Amino acid sequence: MLDDAPAAPSLVRPGADDLERAAEAALRPRRLDEFVGQRVVRDQLSLVLQAARQRDRAPDHVLLSGPPGLGKTTLAMIIAAELGTSLRITSGPAIQHAGDLAAVLSSLEEGEVLFLDEIHRLARPAEELLYVAMEDFRVDVVVGKGAGASAIPLALPPFTVVGATTRAGLLPAPLRDRFGFTGHLDFYDAGELEQVLTRSAGLLGVVLAPEAAAEIAGRSRGTPRIANRLLRRVRDWAEVRGDGSLDLAAARAALAVFEVDERGLDRLDRSVLEALCLRFGGGPVGLTTLAVAVGEEPETVETVAEPFLVREGLVGRTPRGRVALAPAWTHLGLPVPPSAGGDTLFG
Repeated sequence: MLDDAPAAPSLVRPGADDLERAAEAALRPRRLDEFVGQRVVRDQLSLVLQAARQRDRAPDHVLLSGPPGLGKTTLAMIIAAELGTSLRITSGPAIQHAGDLAAVLSSLEEGEVLFLDEIHRLARPAEELLYVAMEDFRVDVVVGKGAGASAIPLALPPFTVVGATTRAGLLPAPLRDRFGFTGHLDFYDAGELEQVLTRSAGLLGVVLAPEAAAEIAGRSRGTPRIANRLLRRVRDWAEVRGDGSLDLAAARAALAVFEVDERGLDRLDRSVLEALCLRFGGGPVGLTTLAVAVGEEPETVETVAEPFLVREGLVGRTPRGRVALAPAWTHLGLPVPPSAGGDTLFG
């Protein structure tokens, strides 16, 4: 789910609320060498941070982009820890006015890291203030009103902005250009997720069988946040309905209870596929019509269910609407019609 998409109660949505973020905190790696996956970004960041430490100065500003749940917030925390400084956390939606950002910036101490989550949602006046602060380490405080107003420059100590976004394309070019390092986080493969799960199980004080780790990883949509969420639910099932063992049988039984199938699809995903295949003959069908058929808002279908279904090759987008591709029919146990796929697809 994209950050500004409506929330959906599901175990396989990569977004997280405040309560889940608190639960995640105990599982977050503290140092860069503990961080699993993202080898290229991890190696690049290690070089940037090591160079900054050798020069005894704040590193360049860092922009982290990629889908939610892959570790952008964790990397921001690691950057602060590796630099031996504190981390100040805020987000784009929380900064409604330039004055809000000025108050945060003016309270920063030398070398501190400012983490701006969902930076693409900053208000435009705040963006313009951030340009100057990132480049010249100053903010202009406006005193007075109307024709008598004047701007007083306020010097800031050197600091590092770490911005996180799920929609890098929405960032204006002047803001993107002020980041000295940009890292894009990709989805994890099954082996990396198994490492994440094994580490998390150890921190939770449970023993996770390798077969169970592989089963959970295969249903986690390439996202560590989802993998850890499913692990906690498997632990719950094992402790309440099982014998406490997190083995393959417990993993499969728990995920069946929570309606997460072998490909990581949940109720909404399957409803979309069933509507496309059974009600509309595979499509094409318009987004609004499809949303009505599954009892959801069009925005929910488009931003919550559709990205994963498209990425998995189950659904295609065409100029005339959504279509069910051959793997969708197979996944539902239906014969694949000759026309499966329909029109020419677009992104």
